[in-house]
Amino acid sequence: MAESEPIRVLLVDDHQVVRRGLRTFLEIQADIAVVGEAANGAEAVRCAEELAPEVILMDVKMPGVDGIEALQELRSRGNRARVLVVTSFTEQRTVVPALRAGAAGYVYKDVDPEALADAIRSVHAGHVLLQPEVADALLADDEGPGGGRGAVLTDREREVLGLLADGRSNREIARSLVLSEKTVKTHVSNILMKLDLADRTQAALWAVRHGVTG
Repeated sequence: MAESEPIRVLLVDDHQVVRRGLRTFLEIQADIAVVGEAANGAEAVRCAEELAPEVILMDVKMPGVDGIEALQELRSRGNRARVLVVTSFTEQRTVVPALRAGAAGYVYKDVDPEALADAIRSVHAGHVLLQPEVADALLADDEGPGGGRGAVLTDREREVLGLLADGRSNREIARSLVLSEKTVKTHVSNILMKLDLADRTQAALWAVRHGVTG
């Protein structure tokens, strides 16, 4: 059986020493390959188009185009890379806007290296990284995409949405509900269409905000 290809990662941070440290650690991971670096959001968008990373590790605060603007641009271009935002505890207020802009989750700048590698693997697998304090911030915010349209979802769609919000991949949802992955993908597509949401991350945020759990 052939080994799977390593996860392609793009590093985005305006501090070269930070990028160098991240690269040094990640390059010793057998299942992760750093394919490029960028020093700001504009470079990140350009590199994402050229290098086709699967996961982007992106700082929020950068000169010029910041991380949130870069996220918005990546989404407008239909780029499918999963973005893991890097932030500090004092920048928590930036996390919710980043998630709304399409980030798949976030890690703190002082994250343990092994935990960082696990976070990259997790978002690559389709999971959404939401920590309790961010969930609380989302629940305190009544506004946002999707509005009060939960009533239009079928019971099965609500089951799928609840599991998605728990960070399950399509494969895990299929196994849990005894469905095919193709059927789960169809349910997810219908959920996004009915709630007028852009992606799985927004769907997970909607579910947390409206109390839909697996």
